[in-house]
Amino acid sequence: MAANSQGIQTLLEAEKEAAKVVQKARQYRVQKLKDARSEAAKEIEAYRAQKEEEFKKFEKDHTNQTSSSQSSIDSSTTTQLSDLDKAVEKNKGDVIKKIVERVLQSDPKLHQNLKKIEA
Repeated sequence: MAANSQGIQTLLEAEKEAAKVVQKARQYRVQKLKDARSEAAKEIEAYRAQKEEEFKKFEKDHTNQTSSSQSSIDSSTTTQLSDLDKAVEKNKGDVIKKIVERVLQSDPKLHQNLKKIEA
């Protein structure tokens, strides 16, 4: 009976030992998952920061191009407007004269679709 009791005791100790090993394995797995998550979060944050920096650089470069393009367009527009103003001043008299001539010129004719009705 003592041998039987000792065998049961050995089995219980082995079961406790196995439970400890399983518990350590679970803790190890949980810790590895936590480490993997934190590592992934760090990588994501680093990637996000890198892309944000690239975007800011791209935006800065293209903002300068937009500003220079806008200033050249503004100067071109100003030049064209001044040229148009000069042309208006130069040709104003001739245009008014032609308009007045057209208004005063009267050459009444019958319309081509109108048929002469004989009485």
